[in-house]
Amino acid sequence: MFHHSPGYLLSHFWKRIVLGGIFLALFASALSFVFPLEYRADAQMLVVSRTRYGVDPYTAVKSAERVGENIARIVGTDIFFAQVLSQPGFQLDTNRFVGTTERIRRNRWERTIDASVSFGTGVLNISAYHTDPSQAKAYASAVMETLVERGWEYVGGDVNLKIVNQPVVTALPVRPNILFNALGGFALGVLISGAFVLTRKKLL
Repeated sequence: MFHHSPGYLLSHFWKRIVLGGIFLALFASALSFVFPLEYRADAQMLVVSRTRYGVDPYTAVKSAERVGENIARIVGTDIFFAQVLSQPGFQLDTNRFVGTTERIRRNRWERTIDASVSFGTGVLNISAYHTDPSQAKAYASAVMETLVERGWEYVGGDVNLKIVNQPVVTALPVRPNILFNALGGFALGVLISGAFVLTRKKLL
């Protein structure tokens, strides 16, 4: 029995392989719409350490970076969640946190707010997610206001937190990432289709 080489099979049946990738890409894209589409509001704060005499700038920046990393972890805690929701004037939509268990509420809060520090700097990045763009912006603003007013409770009085960029909302939903899911589906479809072609032809 004559067997074709894998290279020949892949080149000869490439249309089937590509069609398999396209099919799975379309399926992954359609599946993305099962989940609510969320916008993201991005803002930045600057962590400023009140350096003492004799402290070099590099050490001051590294200290601010470390403080920012601690704050990023605090943002996802229960106590910070309560402080953000108690901020007046933002009219936050809290429906997603009502009538759930503590574990679900905590997971939803961690998915609503994301905080990170730019490497080598004291810049704290705040991102808020919501199906309503105005709510995403409101949550980001409430988080920053809470840090400005009560950040000293977590980092002490030797650190200032300043808002350097107000929240800006993405023009389109960013979660779920439809393009990423489509590309991932296409790649997976190509792999599955290619494996199927190679396996099926070898068995014949």
